[in-house]
Amino acid sequence: MYDLLIKNGTIIDGTGRPMFRADIGVREGAVLAIGDLSHERGEKEVDATNKYVAPGFIDVNNHADTYWQIFKNPFQESLLYQGVTTIIGGNSGSSLAPLVNPQTIRSIQKWTDVQKINFNWLSMAEYLAEIERKGLGVNFATLVGHGTLRRGVMQDVARTITPEDIAIMEDLLKKALKEGGIGLSTGLHYTHARDAGMREITHLVKAVALKKGVYATYVRDEEAGLVKAVEEALSVASETGVSLHISHLKAVGEAHWNLQSEALNLIEAKALDGVDVTFDVYPYTQTGSVLYTLLPEWITKDGRQMMLSKLRDPQTKQAVIRDLRAKNLNYDQILISSSALSRMLSRRRISEIAKLQGISPEDTLIEFLLASDGQAIVSLEVLSGKNIRDAIQHPFSIISSNGAGYSEEHKKTGELVHPRSFGTFPKVLSLYVREEKILSWEEAIFKMTGKPADKFHLEKRGKLMKGYAADIIVFNPETIQDNATLEDPYQYATGIDEVFIGGESVLSKGVIQPLKRGRVLTPKRGWFQ
Repeated sequence: MYDLLIKNGTIIDGTGRPMFRADIGVREGAVLAIGDLSHERGEKEVDATNKYVAPGFIDVNNHADTYWQIFKNPFQESLLYQGVTTIIGGNSGSSLAPLVNPQTIRSIQKWTDVQKINFNWLSMAEYLAEIERKGLGVNFATLVGHGTLRRGVMQDVARTITPEDIAIMEDLLKKALKEGGIGLSTGLHYTHARDAGMREITHLVKAVALKKGVYATYVRDEEAGLVKAVEEALSVASETGVSLHISHLKAVGEAHWNLQSEALNLIEAKALDGVDVTFDVYPYTQTGSVLYTLLPEWITKDGRQMMLSKLRDPQTKQAVIRDLRAKNLNYDQILISSSALSRMLSRRRISEIAKLQGISPEDTLIEFLLASDGQAIVSLEVLSGKNIRDAIQHPFSIISSNGAGYSEEHKKTGELVHPRSFGTFPKVLSLYVREEKILSWEEAIFKMTGKPADKFHLEKRGKLMKGYAADIIVFNPETIQDNATLEDPYQYATGIDEVFIGGESVLSKGVIQPLKRGRVLTPKRGWFQ
């Protein structure tokens, strides 16, 4: 007798090999048998006739932690409806641990209101223990955020980093890795990391390489300097031997779209030289960005408070307006998603607000930043559909959301979240596999399961094989569909009938089961050799 028996399904096992018909028997949270089990019985049986059975999806670029949703919304419904069973946090240089002191939590203030946060940890061990104590609807692992380390050591003082500072950061990193972190992430596009040079990054990454961890980077520039930024990341990997992952690789702005192919060529060339490199991609032409990143770099390099202070000076403000005009931004394409201001201003474009106020869009952008205390997220229509297709098909790519898990109830906040948080994985399967056929089902599932599991050392996850964790989804290939839109993102994906984590049902017949079956995944549980 099995705990769970999934019968008559077509299995896509996450390895990339061709699909095949078989039954799956699960006992004590792991896959025990795959084959003809027609004469066997299960305490719970699922008939998967005309359905595909696959490993649960692994979202390697997720922000449910830094958006605070793992605490506000622990069931992570919008991810479960997509078939996601494991998420990796600590991305883009920001993690919720380790914290040098309570003020270090401000490293995530670009995404959430830290004034409303209550927390009771400083170390990585304390943080992961708290998540496990409170429970989570999906499995969770985390990178260590370079920006969190840097801000903790340097605070808000604008000064040159010293060798002593880097040594302290290295000690914090090593301790966090020992306590459960799976690697290091950088967000070199953000204020507190822009001054970080190759020496600093390489020094820290060497510690990650020794632990066989992953270095995930949001590269320094995704516009005119994209190729140079990717080259920097590859150089760090080449020098240290670390396993490199580039977060949401993309060329932002039509004038720079041609640079993506150059970046991909560079990645391929370095891979031939022995660099272990992958990148992730999400299937939307809209980005979700922190508003201040649109400003010229010179005004933001000393931190948010200094930026706001400078913007209040009339002469400085005019210099910023001059530089913004030189960037030739399309303000019709900049949509306010969330801010510290009234929810009435969410869902409006900068050009709309400018027209209502009778001032220039550049003035509007600055005034909006000042009024929201620098805390505003915007959606920008700045990516190429062709580039997305090229990236999704590329052999080094992994599918990720770059989003977070929400419930439909979050709609009441007035925040306009990016539709990728509700639709990423089904959109790839419905649009690029079923409709456009630019990927096979097996290739797409591999990019969502086996490939990310191998990259991030998720032992015995990401594949349907004997002895592997029974994180399993059952879906209808004819009806799997994303429903979220930019205008109305709070629409769950459909077509995924069953989701199991560790062999236990968390979504059945399309209905979420209110159970927190996720586990905290750490190196102590077999990730690193």
